[in-house]
Amino acid sequence: MVREIMHDEAFLDQKAEAATLEDLPIAQDLLDTLAAHKDGCVGMAANMIGVNKRIIVFDNEGAYMVMFNPEIVKKSGPYQAEEGCLSLSGVCKAKRWKSIKVQYQNEKFQTRFKTFTGWTAQIIQHEIDHCEGVLV
Repeated sequence: MVREIMHDEAFLDQKAEAATLEDLPIAQDLLDTLAAHKDGCVGMAANMIGVNKRIIVFDNEGAYMVMFNPEIVKKSGPYQAEEGCLSLSGVCKAKRWKSIKVQYQNEKFQTRFKTFTGWTAQIIQHEIDHCEGVLV
């Protein structure tokens, strides 16, 4: 189901709670909402649709990917980026990393590790910031 985009900064700046198997439907709502906004959005976190859970979805080189409870465990190559967000107005500067290794759980809640680089890595970092209550 396509959900309304959250703009309440007091809600968005809260740290997200761990996701569980019961949160699987939220991931589908996130995917549906991201697809509905594909012209101006490449990733979303659950708090962007009003759910304070640690779930992100993003465009992984042309295919949408879901991560439950993502954590960056390794990073290299710092750089300065400018980013916008559907939940916030304007563009902000953010420190990003060219390469990141992420620990996350898939839809079966199996723990996985994957390294991302470039644009995809930047998207993931933005969405993980949402999970941490960091407004960019």
